[in-house]
Order: sequence, then structure tokens, then C-alpha cells
Amino acid sequence: MTNSPKAIKNFPFPFKSDAYMYSVNIQPVTNEALFDVDEHYHGEIEERDRILQADKSGRYFAFPHMKDAQWDALEIIMNDLADYYPESFTLTQEGDRWTWLNKKLNLEDTFTFLDETTLPYEPFEYISRQVQEDIILLDQREGDLFLDAGILTFPASWSLDFDAGMRFEEFHGPVPRAHELGVFKKAKAFLMRVQIGKPWTRLNWTMTVNRRLDTSLETYADWGSDRNTVTLDNCGEKVHLRVEVQRFVRLPRSNGLMFPIHTYLISLEELVTNPDWTRRLYQVLKNLPPDLVEYKGLSLYHHTVITWLSQVVDEPELAEFHS
Repeated sequence: MTNSPKAIKNFPFPFKSDAYMYSVNIQPVTNEALFDVDEHYHGEIEERDRILQADKSGRYFAFPHMKDAQWDALEIIMNDLADYYPESFTLTQEGDRWTWLNKKLNLEDTFTFLDETTLPYEPFEYISRQVQEDIILLDQREGDLFLDAGILTFPASWSLDFDAGMRFEEFHGPVPRAHELGVFKKAKAFLMRVQIGKPWTRLNWTMTVNRRLDTSLETYADWGSDRNTVTLDNCGEKVHLRVEVQRFVRLPRSNGLMFPIHTYLISLEELVTNPDWTRRLYQVLKNLPPDLVEYKGLSLYHHTVITWLSQVVDEPELAEFHS
């Protein structure tokens, strides 16, 4: 599964400058889909189904008090897909009788809105099985945000099962520097003020060895050793920049927040076809503090990637970096 030239052109490269440090990094979403349907749709939906069959209890959950939030999520996702991808998705509403058509999966269901007995799964699970994004639902109460529902099949080194029910700053606890800088305190205050119909977005990044979306803690035994296999000879093919496009959407009935996460991968050999991206990634990795290198899981191949980039970056003086 490789990127097409169009996909590379549309890849959400995360660095606007040559420096990197944690920031709130939030922008409004205007006149664009909340959910992306790209050339990897069928492959990623099949991968999601496989993961859920193997470990549903660790990858999907919704606490009982999240029923309204589940229906909120279903309604927003169906309308978003039908509005932005009408050739593939159709939603017909006749009062509380809704018919959902997903042409990509040859799926058609008629159900009663707010009656989950008319769907084959819980409403949140039903619709989240049809999108490429991982999705977290946050309940807002007691002056805080709680991770009280989610589907997570393509995580970057964390566990939904472990974080279930945690407060916002608790499930962000392992992130270095950000707490001291007040990043999550500011982010939570902002998120709690997000308004209905005014979603926001941000980018997050790390790196992954091999084209693997599922780097969950539960499957660490399957991918952890891959980080020992990176060499200068295979670096361009094996190492991928991994970018998450994260959205923040207020849910109208429950007053919770929906947090879709779409993960994109691009190999270094694809990335270096863009000289500006190459230079910026090189500088970011070169100057990344050691604790962030460790947190992002890069320590075993960080130097190898920098050395490899220094040989292809379009600035001769940078090729002198070997320390």
C-alpha cells in the first residue's frame, strides 16, 4: 500500500518552520470534510475489521451514559460523508426513519434514529466501522473532559483500554515537557469552549518503521523490534513520517466532544521528492530534545534517519552533520 502522486501532494506535512516544540497548534475547520475518504479506504476498513475481530474489547468501548453522544457522532459522521462524498454515501431521512447507503461497502440499512435495536451494532460502533479515522468521545462534566468512549485500531503507541475513563490531563500524562509548559491545561480550557457547528483541527506527528498503522501497546511484540532493523541502506523505504490530523467537534445533544484522528503515512523516500519537506524534517529531527526523541520512540534509529537525510537534503552544508 503505497501513496499515489496525488496522495503525496495532499499529505498533511506538519512542519511550518524548521523548529519544533509543543504548542496548542489549533486551527478552525472551514468548508472541508471532517472525515477523509482516500484511496486507502477499503484496505483500512478491512484492517479495522480484522483488528476488532481479534481484540474488540481492547479497541472499542462506550460507557452506558454515552448513548446520546453515540447518536450525536453517528448523525454528524453520516451527514459529513453524505455532504462531501455524495457519490459514495447517501443519507435519507423520513422523520425518525433513516436509510443509510454506503456504496463503497455495498451496505444499506434502514433504522430508527435513537433506537439502537434497529442497528446491527451500537450507533457509534456501527458508523465508526465505516470510516478510516480512530475516534474518541469525550464527556464534559465536573469542569473536565473524560475519555468515556472510543474506537482505536490505528494508535501511535498508546492503549484505549488503559486510558478508558481517564480525565484529559491524566491520559496525556506521559507526554514530556507539555505539562510544565501548560500546553494541556490551555488545550483543555480551549476545548471546553468549542461551540456546536464550529469544529477545529490540529496536527500531531511521530515516525513509524514499516507501513504499519496499528502500533498499539497491545501489539508491541509485533512491531517493537522493527525499530532495530533500520539501516542507512533501507532507511528510505522502511521509515515513515506518521501524521495525525485531529479534529475537535462539539456534540449537540450530549454536549460532549468528538475527536476523530486520521493517520497518514509517507515513507522517507517518498517525502524527499519534496526538497522543502526534506530540509524541514532534517532540521526538526536534528534539534529534537532527547526526551522527546525517547517519548516518540525514535531513539533506536534517530541518528540513522538524520544521517540518511543529510545525504539527500538539498543544502550541501547540512551534509556535514554526522554527530
